[in-house]
Amino acid sequence: MEALKQNRKRIISLKNARKLVLSLILVFLFEIFLFPMPTLAKEAMEDSEIEQILSEMAVEEASEAQPAILNHLPENGAWEVKSTTNRLITAYNSEAGQCDDSPCITANGFNVCEHGVEDTIAANFLKFGTKVRIPELFGDRVFIVRDRMNTRFSDRIDVWMINKQDARQFGVKFAKIEILP
Repeated sequence: MEALKQNRKRIISLKNARKLVLSLILVFLFEIFLFPMPTLAKEAMEDSEIEQILSEMAVEEASEAQPAILNHLPENGAWEVKSTTNRLITAYNSEAGQCDDSPCITANGFNVCEHGVEDTIAANFLKFGTKVRIPELFGDRVFIVRDRMNTRFSDRIDVWMINKQDARQFGVKFAKIEILP
């Protein structure tokens, strides 16, 4: 039995254990004296809070000066087209009979009534936030997918319009759409 105890191999030699402990002590001292992270993090937090307050003030000033510009894409014909497809296009407006019990709120939580710009579409085959252009009907105007339709309309696009009469006059059309990156 004594022979087995003497021949048993150690997992780590004593020399390597000393080197490991010494290196851990050096790393610990290096962290404490050369990288005082808690104080730097506190200073960074104060700076980010100041920047956040300034950005909120800038947004408030911009919303008072130009309320129609916020939350609106610029109309620019220089968009690169990712893909094109032909789809059936209809129109809708914020009315309880056409939507659910909160007609101004889209499926992704966007309030189209407060926004007041006709740049929202409903499409089940595109992800939220996808930008779409319908050049045959609307020229270079860019629409954003913010809403969904009934599941039976899986390949149709529904354009949100402010006035019910405009939506009725639009009717049902078949046109090429351009999906933008």
